[in-house]
Amino acid sequence: MTVTVESLFTAPEDSAPMRSHDRIECVDGGIEGDRYLLGTGYYSPFDVCEVTFVSAAAIDEIRESFDIDLADGRHRRNVVLRGVGTDELHDLLGATFRVGGATFRGTRPRPPCAHVEQVADEKGVARALKERRGGICADVVEPGGVGVGDELELLEADSRTVGKRIADRLRGAVGE
Repeated sequence: MTVTVESLFTAPEDSAPMRSHDRIECVDGGIEGDRYLLGTGYYSPFDVCEVTFVSAAAIDEIRESFDIDLADGRHRRNVVLRGVGTDELHDLLGATFRVGGATFRGTRPRPPCAHVEQVADEKGVARALKERRGGICADVVEPGGVGVGDELELLEADSRTVGKRIADRLRGAVGE
């Protein structure tokens, strides 16, 4: 399965509309021109994600189940990935992965907050982004450019869970 960048977003400051990009530049600490790198995000400096990733499947599910279309970036996440579900996206927590010319390490889930609903100006957005649909945070390990259409490449799985995954695969192979 190929995982690709479907869309990219940044906002220059707290509550500003998300801007769509064909390409972004990831640097130490975040994304050039984004509110959290600039220190102007709503949660700066206390609860900062350098880069946020969300599954396009989650956005599709929100549109279908909640009748809320967040494809315009009102989800407030930076990178939308097509080809990965919400559970698989969370498998990137603790993992090192490359997208385009940048390398990232998944750090923690990014649950929704009441502020995202205020900025989106649509009732139900925070509820719709719950249950792992809110995406994940990642740190920039190696700076580089990321563009729409770039593929995700897993470089190193989370060392805390890779052993369990291997054992599960082996158990499955033995049971076949």
